[in-house]
Amino acid sequence: MEFRTDYPDDYRAGFACFVGRPNTGKSTLTNALVGEKVAITSAKPQTTRHTIRGIVHKDDHQLILIDTPGLHKPRTLLGSRLNDLVASTLGEVDVIGFCLPADEPIGPGDRYIASQLALLDGRTPIVALVTKVDRVPKDKIAEALLAVGELADFADVVPVSAVEGFQVDTVDSVIAAHLPKSPPLYPDGDLTDEPEEKMIAELVREAALEGVRDELPHSLAVQVEEMYPREGRSEDNPLWNVHVNLYVERPSQKAIIIGKGGSRLKTIGSESRQGIERLLGTKVYLDLHVKVAKDWQRDPKQLGRLGFDFNN
Repeated sequence: MEFRTDYPDDYRAGFACFVGRPNTGKSTLTNALVGEKVAITSAKPQTTRHTIRGIVHKDDHQLILIDTPGLHKPRTLLGSRLNDLVASTLGEVDVIGFCLPADEPIGPGDRYIASQLALLDGRTPIVALVTKVDRVPKDKIAEALLAVGELADFADVVPVSAVEGFQVDTVDSVIAAHLPKSPPLYPDGDLTDEPEEKMIAELVREAALEGVRDELPHSLAVQVEEMYPREGRSEDNPLWNVHVNLYVERPSQKAIIIGKGGSRLKTIGSESRQGIERLLGTKVYLDLHVKVAKDWQRDPKQLGRLGFDFNN
């Protein structure tokens, strides 16, 4: 793909970061803005573990979205590293979107994040995004907007429903107004700069998170072991072999993932394969294996091996 050359003189391009408590709609909003799934979503909190860059292309701007893990009080080494990842990201973006759900009252977690953002001392504009407004009646939306406005001195406050598409374009235009004037930073048509292996692993993990116990999302890691085109296939009918390992911390969790007679693992494979085939644009043979890596969230060596060594 090639960089756009016919952009106007007042074209803007830059980076925005969404922050908020876990499960406040950051990934869903990222996907809605980009128009494609580049970040996994789940009803379980703390499902995002890597910064996901989604790229929004418009006639007058290019917005690069960095989706971070939810800021939270860490209970493990992994939790501490995720918080460090968010903190380092905040210092590198042009504008910050603070996601606060309309269907929940402002709580200690929101105030903690607001206090961390206040440390930026106005250097980076902060836009409050009141998410999930589809879940509450109109009078409650007004109450949520007033409460959010009292939390901090935000550059803008925007109500939005990523699920219904309500004001998604407004979020885009409001955030874009805070970007610096710049030529495009990514080629026209690029939606993300994430490696295919990482996106495949996230698709598998999203499928594995559906319908499992509350503690499992924190204990599940997924890695693509290898992927390669199968030999002997014609160019008109290619097939890729994709081998993926799912890591849990205890044998009992392994049993949950596999399911009775392997039924759950089969469902995970069929659901994630559809997304992987769309991503790669070809048929896929998906080979899943579930392994136990005891207490990996608390083990620095295992964290590094599973891709959570954020210092490197």
